[in-house]
Amino acid sequence: MARTGGKAKTRKAVAKRFKVTGTGKLTRRKQGKRHLAESKSRKRKRRLGKVALVSDADVSRIKANLPFSH
Repeated sequence: MARTGGKAKTRKAVAKRFKVTGTGKLTRRKQGKRHLAESKSRKRKRRLGKVALVSDADVSRIKANLPFSH
């Protein structure tokens, strides 16, 4: 959550999970590749390894926790 008043601080948990692209979009990793991978197809695991964009509904909340990234 964004803090009001005082010094702006970066939420480190958020900073580790999301990256801001050069154009200002947010990227994230996909869930579902950490374990139980034996039952998932090769194609599915390969696609889970790719980066995904954060949905527009969540962008403002995440950027509020990353005050120095944009």
